[in-house]
Order: sequence, then C-alpha cells, then structure tokens
Amino acid sequence: MAVERFPIEAGHIMMFARAIGEDDPAYYAAMSGDQPVPAPPTFVQASAQYDPDYILRPKIGQKWFGSGRTESGTAGGGSGGGEGKAIGSGLHAEQHFTYHQPLRAGMVLTATTRDGDRWEKEGRRGGKLMFGETITDYHDANGELVITARSVGVRTERAVEQEG
Repeated sequence: MAVERFPIEAGHIMMFARAIGEDDPAYYAAMSGDQPVPAPPTFVQASAQYDPDYILRPKIGQKWFGSGRTESGTAGGGSGGGEGKAIGSGLHAEQHFTYHQPLRAGMVLTATTRDGDRWEKEGRRGGKLMFGETITDYHDANGELVITARSVGVRTERAVEQEG
C-alpha cells in the first residue's frame, strides 16, 4: 500500500461506523462538529481506497477482482494468493493495530508499508503453509506515528483439493 494522503473525515467515520454496526453515539456526532470525532479501531483499513494500486479497488473501464470468486466479467480469476502470486491459495489470516495516539477526524495521514516476518508451518491438505506479515505505519501531518497496522497473510504451497 502506498497511500500518500489519507484524510480522516467525520462523514467517513460515521459511514464506516454504520457499515460495521457500531452504535456508539460518539461516531454519529460526526456531523455536528461539537466534539472531535474518534475513528473506530479498524478505520485505517479504509485507507486502501486511497491507494490507486489496491487490487480490490474498482477501476473504471477495467476488470477487477471484487468480492466474487473471479474477476468481474472473466471466466478465470485470481488464486487468492495475493500480489499476483499464483501458488496454491491464500487468505488474510490476522490483523493487528497498535495505536500510538488517538485517531480523530481532521487528521491527514500518510502510510508507509514494509515487509515483516516470514515463517512456514506444515499444513494437512495444501502442503506447506507460508505466512507473511505486512506492516503499515500511519503518520500525521507532523510526521508523528499515529498507528501501526500489522497484517498476516497465509498461502498454501499448492491448491487444496476439495472433498466431496
């Protein structure tokens, strides 16, 4: 992820809270402007929509891999291995957030991403399980660290054959 500018907007906080079923009134005060509005704990995941290369972000006039099993309008599709790696199949296994300061409406963040640890474990059906971390640091306009997000993905060595 290469997000150069991620504005934390009150209206987006309110919509995000609605989307995740959050009923804390603090998030719904977003439009009143009376209090600084906090962002829900997982809100920085929305920064992906500000990344022009994000694989799940629709691009006008192009086929894309959305929420379905295959790319829209294609017979084939992604392997789920991430970053175009067609080895076995993969999934998002974990997500962790470390808050270094509160995230509030009005902030503008930048994000830098780096690889974290890599490790392997023997699986039962798809061969070796290959785990990898991606760490994203979000900084405010003063360059101060606000949030560190750590994502763990896992891929199988080979495609798992379906039983049945």
